Amino acid sequence: MSEIVVTGTRIPSPNLESVSPVTAIGSAEIKAQGVTRVEDMVNSLPQAFAAQGAALSNGSTGTATVNLRGLGATRTMVLVDGRRLMPGTPNTAGGALAPDLNFIPTALVERVDVLTGGASAVYGADAVAGVVNFILQKNFEGVRIDTQYGFYQHKNDNPVADVVAAAAAGAASPEFFALPDENVIDGESSEITLVFGVNAPDGRGNITAYAGYRHFEPILQGSRDFSSCTLNSDATFAAAGCGGSGTAFPARVGNFVVDVTSPAQQFRPRVASRDVYNFGPSNYYQRPDDRYVMGAFAHYELTDWAEAYADLMFMDDKSTYQIAPGGIFAGTFSINCANPLLSAQQAGLLTATAASGGGTCASNPAGTFTGIVARRNTEGGGRQGTTEHVQYRYVVGIRGDISENWTYDAYMQYGRVDFDQVQTGFFRTGAIQNALNVVNVNGTPTCASVVNGSDTACVPYNIFRIGGVTQAALDYLETPSTQAGNLFERIVNVSFGGMLGDYGLKSPWAEDGVGVSFGAEYRREQLDFAADYVSSSGALNGSGGASPPVNGSFDVYDLFGEARIPLVQDMPFAKSLTFETAYRFSDYNSIGTTHTYKFAGDWEPIDDLRFRASYQRAVRAPHVLELFSPQNVVLDGTQDPCAGLSAGDALVARCAQAFGLTTAQVLAIEENPANQYNGLTGGNPDLDPEKSDTYSLGVVFQPSMVPGLNVSVDWFNIKVDDYISGIGADLIINNCLDTLDQFYCGLVNRDSQGSIWLSPQGYVVDTTLNTGSLETAGVDFNLGYRTDLDRFGMTDAGGISVSFVGTWLDKLSIKSLPDSESFDCVGKYGTICSVSGGLSSPNPEWRHKARLTWNTPWSYNDWISSVGLSVQWRHFNKVTLDAYSDDPLLNNPGLQYETDKTLGARDYFDLTATWTMKDTVNFRLGVNNVFDKDPPLNGSSNCPTGPCNGNTWPQVYDTFGRYIFLGLTADF
Repeated sequence: MSEIVVTGTRIPSPNLESVSPVTAIGSAEIKAQGVTRVEDMVNSLPQAFAAQGAALSNGSTGTATVNLRGLGATRTMVLVDGRRLMPGTPNTAGGALAPDLNFIPTALVERVDVLTGGASAVYGADAVAGVVNFILQKNFEGVRIDTQYGFYQHKNDNPVADVVAAAAAGAASPEFFALPDENVIDGESSEITLVFGVNAPDGRGNITAYAGYRHFEPILQGSRDFSSCTLNSDATFAAAGCGGSGTAFPARVGNFVVDVTSPAQQFRPRVASRDVYNFGPSNYYQRPDDRYVMGAFAHYELTDWAEAYADLMFMDDKSTYQIAPGGIFAGTFSINCANPLLSAQQAGLLTATAASGGGTCASNPAGTFTGIVARRNTEGGGRQGTTEHVQYRYVVGIRGDISENWTYDAYMQYGRVDFDQVQTGFFRTGAIQNALNVVNVNGTPTCASVVNGSDTACVPYNIFRIGGVTQAALDYLETPSTQAGNLFERIVNVSFGGMLGDYGLKSPWAEDGVGVSFGAEYRREQLDFAADYVSSSGALNGSGGASPPVNGSFDVYDLFGEARIPLVQDMPFAKSLTFETAYRFSDYNSIGTTHTYKFAGDWEPIDDLRFRASYQRAVRAPHVLELFSPQNVVLDGTQDPCAGLSAGDALVARCAQAFGLTTAQVLAIEENPANQYNGLTGGNPDLDPEKSDTYSLGVVFQPSMVPGLNVSVDWFNIKVDDYISGIGADLIINNCLDTLDQFYCGLVNRDSQGSIWLSPQGYVVDTTLNTGSLETAGVDFNLGYRTDLDRFGMTDAGGISVSFVGTWLDKLSIKSLPDSESFDCVGKYGTICSVSGGLSSPNPEWRHKARLTWNTPWSYNDWISSVGLSVQWRHFNKVTLDAYSDDPLLNNPGLQYETDKTLGARDYFDLTATWTMKDTVNFRLGVNNVFDKDPPLNGSSNCPTGPCNGNTWPQVYDTFGRYIFLGLTADF
């Protein structure tokens, strides 16, 4: 018996056409795109928005996720052969639990179905935005080797190279502004998969097994001219220049920096716009990655009514993120005035605290300087996190035919993820303070903590002169840390399907009877995460915050059923009229009960034309992190409108009123050059489930006068109420200043210096809650056409095939709170429209991909049996900065810069050639982004850390250049 997988329903019915809109991608299309990462293939679809992936470094979880409709990866369900794929990581860094696409073996993918809209009634919670169903190849016989090698080639000729050169000429440390070579080849990737299968001698079963290895080399931001510095925002990039981080080299102490131009050891006044560190070049654009996969699919027909089956899948994936070197990140530290590492000039400029006697350190050697200290650890390498995920998925079941009309399927599924991460390159905050407090012991600078015995391992950190740092000091300060966790998912599912026509249960106007499916399911998810002491306590300087432990679980019991009712068949203006419905009752131990349901109809008035419509209620229960994560101060926002103001600015009085500050206190608030600000985030055990309503209406046209042509147009509308999220730190602080509403202003906690980034005491409260609503609407267009050219009088010219998928986005609106107004992010990007709700990318109004393939008639004796050539066109409409919107909830003159106003439209063209030798060896050679098109760029003021990386959005646009690949599939 062969397994039939129809995405969107469990009803066993051959040749079933989906009532819900489904976009399918076949294995030939996957190979033509040259992808070795499944995420790249899925993200090329216009229904998919950027999520976690290989082009994220800062904020990476080491996974790859899919985000349908821009509603967030947690609202997209991923299936393997119609069964749920477990969440991909217990890593709390990303704050979202979603399946990891790295787990999918690319060479085994037979088809990918992308279903629009809620499908919770059929598949359970989380299918709010839709379902991505990976159908894997089974019943394989023989041996297959599938391998591919690829690399990126790019010519660095972007005009912003002049901006970098100008920055180097005027920088305090020009060596950090080096430009890359004009022509670069990097980011090599390779993959090999071995597939072998054997049928049972009696023909009643099969085992298909696979094993594979994949490797990616890293790409640094410094290897591309447009990302070799962090671009500021202004009227032009030339006027803006290069920016960076205030944690710079040489060291900053108070309002002074070490003077590199003087032969003597001395300070000079700090110039905020000039004394920054160019942190971009050492960040990874593409993370290095090594992945091993193996598994087997087996089935055997025990009797006429029982077939046993098992799926065993395994993955070990190791990926490393790298961001700029660590050091002393701008914060408040104390330095004893008698520090022998200070020169007389430096001591004369530092002011001792009033509590220690006041005056300068030169006049009061018993005093203590306390103020902002910052220094980049240029002697060390970048901060890295080597992340390993080991994943297992086992499915064991039995299925069969109870009778001619009834089938059953019962299975148990177990999924497990083991996570380990080692972080290096970070300083320990307590060690920094000890290493700065130095006394003279018989002419030898010695840590005071060594003298008093509180830390005898301490080594002085001489940041007061160039070349003063020793390896011994780095060995003391640099503190590796570890994080580990486990995630378990257990599922038991029993379902029955039947065709009720033989029992008389059918419409009097239809030949086919009612089809039904019903069953029950139990699911348990459990997560454990813990970091070592230095990481969990927040002792790592520059790590973005503490990593507290998380432990939690939930259980859910489901009862589900669906029915497909043919109402009219083979009648005038009703070739077919069918009604479909589904219902699921779920009982969670965490949130109580939920109800999901579906009503859908399908009307085929004539053979060539079909209309379909559906309404679906879906839910998403809060996951373990949303329920149980402790509250914690981390990097969350990208702006503080009250920072860096000057006298006479209209915002000064507004900020003073909003936060109860004096004018002098407002003017003293320091801006973070890297645009990174603190937020208090955390879970909420009192969350309610999200509820969504999905409406779809579509038409399918398959004209008999044009054989091989099919066209579908589908309108969709999805609204999620009570969506689970933080409000958003940027939205909170801007709403506070716009409205002076104490609800928003009360969520902003400024530290003693008025800052929300210089210390953990300054932050915006952005904890998880049931907020307002998300809504998206638009139209999907699908076209497919296949024909022989003989039809057009072109004898022996072969055949062509055309595929087109496009999405027009009509609405993508967010309501931050139930009683607030909504704002629409269609055609926009920015600090609100690219980070609020589930959004993580620009939101173009129109996207499409189209492919034209010519199956040539060319052959050569017995060696070359077929040759195919294809071209693909990928298009992204332009997007505009949300701060320019007329909507008062988005409009923000303080962030309006011409450099960021528009991310221009992009058109990418890909070429692929395939040829088959001896009917068993298929080669493929391709070039993606043939014209080496650079991505659109924007400045740092509107570049949220994480999804915006290297002055652009590398999970959305082709960023690395021209991709060239060669692969083969050989069957034996």
